[in-house]
Parts: sequence; structure tokens; C-alpha cells
Amino acid sequence: MYIVPSRIRWLKHHLLYLLIVFGVFPFLPSCLQAAEKKNDVFNTLCQKLARDGFDRQKLSYYYGHPGVVFETKAVGRYFQHRESSLNYDQFLTSASLRKAEKYMKAYQYWLERAEAEYQVDKEIITAILLVETRLGSFTGTASTLNILSSMAALSDSDIREMLWRSLADKTNMTRTDYQKKAIRKSQWAYAELMAFLKYVDREKIADPVSVNGSYAGAVGISQFMPSNILKLGVDGDKNGKVDLFTHADAILSVANYLHHHGWKPGMSAADAKKVLFAYNHSSYYVDILMKLSQKLEKR
Repeated sequence: MYIVPSRIRWLKHHLLYLLIVFGVFPFLPSCLQAAEKKNDVFNTLCQKLARDGFDRQKLSYYYGHPGVVFETKAVGRYFQHRESSLNYDQFLTSASLRKAEKYMKAYQYWLERAEAEYQVDKEIITAILLVETRLGSFTGTASTLNILSSMAALSDSDIREMLWRSLADKTNMTRTDYQKKAIRKSQWAYAELMAFLKYVDREKIADPVSVNGSYAGAVGISQFMPSNILKLGVDGDKNGKVDLFTHADAILSVANYLHHHGWKPGMSAADAKKVLFAYNHSSYYVDILMKLSQKLEKR
């Protein structure tokens, strides 16, 4: 979620949002015209969002933003990324475990609240946050709006071809496999983009381009996809908004997510792995979380 450094800046952006909501920007171009300024790359996408009920004036403001671009390099990682190549063992080092232990002490109140309210062990919550964002120290630098819009735009055959030309010599995928994956991912990304825009509207975020996350569109310390923020994000500190860039909300949201997917105290290792697999569909990921939580329990 967008975090502002001062009250003045917050008021400025909040005012911008209110101006958009109440239609005080009659000079804004149409959704189509705003997209055309981006060399048509988001033209079809913008119109589809409008047909699906999103306000055209807001879309014009968002997609007319100078920071809205097609993320060729970041989206290309979808077609080059290999889960098995990730070094998950880095999280088992003594230095990494010490950081996790310090984190558990620093955020003991929120972790104990998560255990009490959702019956989810503090060690597994900490393990997830460690692997996802190094306990919040790296939450991603890619604009979530750009990432999801770029991936969703791959439903357009011309845009798929444009991306393929930039990837052909960098991936071992065949053109046919690329086409199938791009179409499938575009459908998934469009659903996540709609969820993100709903989240932006709900939380009154004036500048959605500034909400950064992973190259996959995951947001915050807990790296939730927008659809999960809407459904399972928790206002942990009770300040009236779900902000996964705050530790209270991230911790309680992870607990809620795991509880929702069936986490129970004292569950078997096999059942625990099934729940964790819902968080990230990777056996490597699940295995490292299990190892981490076990080590943290012993410290």
C-alpha cells in the first residue's frame, strides 16, 4: 500500500483522490485517449476494464500517468523464472536465523495476537515473512499496476508478439508454449488487476502506480496478491485500513490466510505442507518453511 512520508503529502494525494471520485477533472482524456498516449499498449485493456464496470475517468487518470509503462523486462521473467534455481538454503544460515529471532522479539505482541486469534504458530508466520521479503526489508520495486496491466495486456496477440520478440533468444520455451502460457497468465493477471483496482478504490489510494511489489504483482511484507488482500487481508492495528507494508497488518494477514486454508495447532507435517503449498505452489518453498519453523521453535 502507498505510504507517504509526511502529513502534507498525504493530504495532497487524498485530495487528488477526492477530486477524481467527484469528477472535478473534466479535462481528463477519455480512457481510450489516455491509453493511446502509451502507444496503444493498454488501449484494449483499458476499454475492457471500462466495460467491466470500472470508472472511465479514474482509468484515464491512472493510465494517463507518466509512470505507467509496459514492463517488458519484469514480465519477461515469467517465461524465464525457474523455481528450482532459487537458493532457499540462504535462509537457514545462522545470520538469517538470528534476524528471524530478533524479529520475533520485536514483534512479539502481534505474533502472539496472531496465535491467539487464528491459532497459527508464530514460527511459521515468521518463516514466511523471512522467505518472502527478508522480514520486510525487501518488498519489491516493480509497480504493481504496471506489472498486472502488462501481463493482462498479453491477451492481445500484437502485444504477445512484441514480448516474444524480446524473449525469443532468452528463453528455452517454444513459441507455442509461450503463446499458451501468455494467454493463460493474461487471464489470471486481469483478474488480479481488477482486484488491485478495487483495493485501490477501497483504500483510497490516489497514486496506484506508486504501490510497488514483486515482478509477479505480490504486495507488501507478506507478498499477497491483490485478490487475497481483498479477501484475507487484515487491519491488524485497527487503524481503518489494510496496509500490508506495516508489520501488524502483514502478520495478522498471514495468520488469517493460513487459518483460512486449514492451519490447526498440532497438525501433522503432511497437512501443514498442504496449507503452505496454498501460499506458494512450490515444494522447495514449502520444505524451507518447514525447516525454518522447526529451527525457530528450538531457539
